[in-house]
Order: sequence, then C-alpha cells, then structure tokens
Amino acid sequence: MKKLNLLILVIFSSAIFVGCEKEEISEKKPITSIIGTWQLIEIYSDPGDGSGGWNSVENGYKYTFSSDNKFNSNRFTECTNGEYNIDSNKLILNYECEGFTAGIEDPEGTFVEELSFTANNIILKPTYLDCIEGCGWKFKKLQ
Repeated sequence: MKKLNLLILVIFSSAIFVGCEKEEISEKKPITSIIGTWQLIEIYSDPGDGSGGWNSVENGYKYTFSSDNKFNSNRFTECTNGEYNIDSNKLILNYECEGFTAGIEDPEGTFVEELSFTANNIILKPTYLDCIEGCGWKFKKLQ
C-alpha cells in the first residue's frame, strides 16, 4: 500500500510540473513593440541564385527605441541618435546629425526599413539597397 501511495504521489507531482511547464510556454507572448534595445544577430543575403539564408553576426550593432520616438544606435560612428516613426510596416529612422550621410540613403540621414515581427525578433529589410534576391537584418531584444 505504501508503494501504491508513493507511486500516486510521484504521478500527481509529475502532472503538476508538466502542466506548469506547458502554461509557461503558452503564456509567452509574441513581440509586437519596438520599444527597447535590439541587437543585430543575423543577416540574410543571397548571391542572386536563390540559395540565400541567414548568417550569424557576432557583436552586431544595436538600436534602442524609446516611447517618445527617439532612438540611439552604434550602427554609425558619425551619428548615433535621431527620431523614428512607424508608418504601416515601415520603420523610418531620421538621424539628427547635421550633414550626416552613409551615402546609401535618400534623403541623406533618413533610412527606411520594412519592419516585421517574429515571435521573438524583429526583421528589418532596407528599402534603400538594391537587393535583387532579398536582404535583411534580424534583431533580438536585449533584457
């Protein structure tokens, strides 16, 4: 009888732990806000033959987005801050340093990215680059 009671206790305890674990997983909500600090972790590139994929990046640059539509970033050393807006699925980054340009954006100092959210990341696709087979940057949110 003691063995049966012990077996029932073990089964009951296991059921509780499994139930709690499933609840924690199901309660994790997908990211839907850009507010916070994000670090580049992967770059998508394709040589033009459709064989492209995501490649890991070590020590990728960061963006920090605040609720007052300000951002800062270490992407460019010449200019590190500005204002951002989101219009539909477009993230518009306006760097605030006078005369700043990376030579790839139009108008100077303004970068427009297509923005999408995955479960745990954001994907930015540049509208200012000519990526025939696609290109993009994947960012993870830092704690």
